[in-house]
Amino acid sequence: MAPAGCAAVVKADAYGTGLVEAGPALAAAGCDTFFVAVPSEGIALRTKCPSATIYILNGLAAGQGALYLAHCLRPVLGSLAEIGDWQATLRGDADRGPAALHIDTGMNRLGLSMREFASLMSASPKPVLGFPLALLMSHFVTADNADHPLNGRQIREFGQARALCPEIPASLANSSGIFLTRDAHHDLARPGYALFGGNPTPRGENPMRNVVTLTVPIVQLRIVEKGESVGYDARWTALGRRRIATLSAGYADGYPRGASVTDERRKSAAPIAEAIIAGRRCPFVGRVSMDLITVDVTDVSEEEVRCGDSAVLIGEGLSIDEVGRRADTIGYEILTRLGRRFERIYRR
Repeated sequence: MAPAGCAAVVKADAYGTGLVEAGPALAAAGCDTFFVAVPSEGIALRTKCPSATIYILNGLAAGQGALYLAHCLRPVLGSLAEIGDWQATLRGDADRGPAALHIDTGMNRLGLSMREFASLMSASPKPVLGFPLALLMSHFVTADNADHPLNGRQIREFGQARALCPEIPASLANSSGIFLTRDAHHDLARPGYALFGGNPTPRGENPMRNVVTLTVPIVQLRIVEKGESVGYDARWTALGRRRIATLSAGYADGYPRGASVTDERRKSAAPIAEAIIAGRRCPFVGRVSMDLITVDVTDVSEEEVRCGDSAVLIGEGLSIDEVGRRADTIGYEILTRLGRRFERIYRR
């Protein structure tokens, strides 16, 4: 099997990193095929990558066919109704409007059923479809769990679907799917999360580099005596004299309120959210509020932490996956929720 090509999934504002910056950077590195979720993302990317192939993963938005054509966007069609709408948009011009077909092999979100696809392919594809079929694709349910039997089933079913039109390029592997068997690769891989530093093999070491570092300023330092509480609802109580740093970030910036640390959570085995200050890990205390986070810096010397210093919320060994776990969510959500109040600095 020849090596697969590699596209880039840059939906959700390039996983929170900035679509109009990440897209051209990936194009400069050699990427010429991109996947986004909705037409507005495709239009924004087209302004920066005029020659790229851009697929819209969420399919053909109702009544927007002309918009797709105007910006050379390719819908990933996932239903017979969408296929009909795309045919109507093209008005019998079978040479225009290349598109992809999405086959559902187990996710049960989007896509043609295997039966629907087999019925379409039972006749000569071109007269039935009425547009160039540029790509056949499906999506893994649980590729990050390499031992799950559903992976093998999806690989087999997608292979059966592809056998009905072997001349059409095919794509199955997402970030984690790339690390499954070669049978998952086909012609085009579609990494997304991994491009931005997420671990596609969460049961092992992360083979990807860290991409995002998030730092925020310390806006105040204070002493909290034993028995005093910190934050909304008085849910965290000092067990001794503690030094607390208040950071300028909160859930309005996309940092999950689920990272809050209460007395109950502190007593449990659940991992506690941390920031890195002066090279040391410092636990969150109290509720994450709209604009502020409080952390315990008692174990950092007073000479090493002052107002205006930076605290690291992502980076310096604190990966987005670990941040997600400690906030009772996943790294994907951490990245895609990064707020617009953060100043973004891009380094190449």
